[in-house]
Amino acid sequence: MNWLNKLERKIGRYAVPNLIIWLIGAYTIGYVFGTVSPGILSYLTLSPYHILHGQIWRLVTWVFMPTESNLIFLLIMALFYYQLGMALERTWGTFRFNVYIFGGMLFTVIGAFLLYGIMYLLNGGVTTEMLLIGTSFSTSYINMSIFLAFACMYPDMQVLLMFIIPIKMKWMAAVYGVLIALSFFETGWAGRMAIFMSLLNFIIFF
Repeated sequence: MNWLNKLERKIGRYAVPNLIIWLIGAYTIGYVFGTVSPGILSYLTLSPYHILHGQIWRLVTWVFMPTESNLIFLLIMALFYYQLGMALERTWGTFRFNVYIFGGMLFTVIGAFLLYGIMYLLNGGVTTEMLLIGTSFSTSYINMSIFLAFACMYPDMQVLLMFIIPIKMKWMAAVYGVLIALSFFETGWAGRMAIFMSLLNFIIFF
């Protein structure tokens, strides 16, 4: 990727080190918000309609939406993705890892607005379904892209599934790939757009 090398030479010094920590921190803050005042989460979603009507903070705050509602699962997820993210950053370097994560976020935002625009043209205006687009877009599949990238880089690394069963990353990735494919075909157009755009960074990189 010559373009990426050139970009790194120009702006690489602005890359955010330990980005995965900031991402996990955002999930944690979102979990606290959801626990203290669940209603506040509805003001954080990536809703194109509300963004176009002045709520521009949603362009950023959707990253705070917690990926887990259970504290135990959130802690397990945080520990797992911390290890994967730090390993990828050490392998690729801070700048490339930043490009991968921020690229996934950017594609997700673009996907939400593309879907909103298509639905607006097809329906001739705003519908109730369009107001709920934001609920389909989250960082869940960006997390998945981190997992898939790690599995591609270290396919034979063994992890303990449920802290008990040893399994290689490539087999876990294969299972997740099947689950993603099933979700893609079973969900609606909003879900399909969210899956495709959130994983577009993985498709481009690999």
